[in-house]
Amino acid sequence: MTVSQISVFANSRPGHMNRVLDLFEDASVSVRGFSAADTGEYGILRFIVDKPDKALEALQEAGCACVISPVLCLKLVDKPGELSRVMGVLARCGINVVYSYSMISTYIVLSTNDPERAHELLTEEPVELISQEDIARIVAERAVKEA
Repeated sequence: MTVSQISVFANSRPGHMNRVLDLFEDASVSVRGFSAADTGEYGILRFIVDKPDKALEALQEAGCACVISPVLCLKLVDKPGELSRVMGVLARCGINVVYSYSMISTYIVLSTNDPERAHELLTEEPVELISQEDIARIVAERAVKEA
């Protein structure tokens, strides 16, 4: 089970992330998690959103250089050593974590060089893999609790 991540390649200048976020807002797309990495003149913005197809369409219509790719989203137990344990499972099996970032508290996103194999390995571990639908449900449940 994977989650769709949208990566946007942008000039590393003020306003470029805001431009992307405005496109999402205009398309009624909510950001659930994001990462911004600067490589000098350019940067990579990565997003987990509630409506990946709508987000990708909005970006493409605006002429943005973007791709959609599968990543894993895990919910870790909030205890010392848990992240190390999960990374160790993948490392021992030769799976490279290309990058990772956290979403909400102990929810993290991992991009690996072999998402299907990583998924298989992690289903055998005491970790909860999160789907796109799970993210929507979690956010909805939080909204109800906060209301």
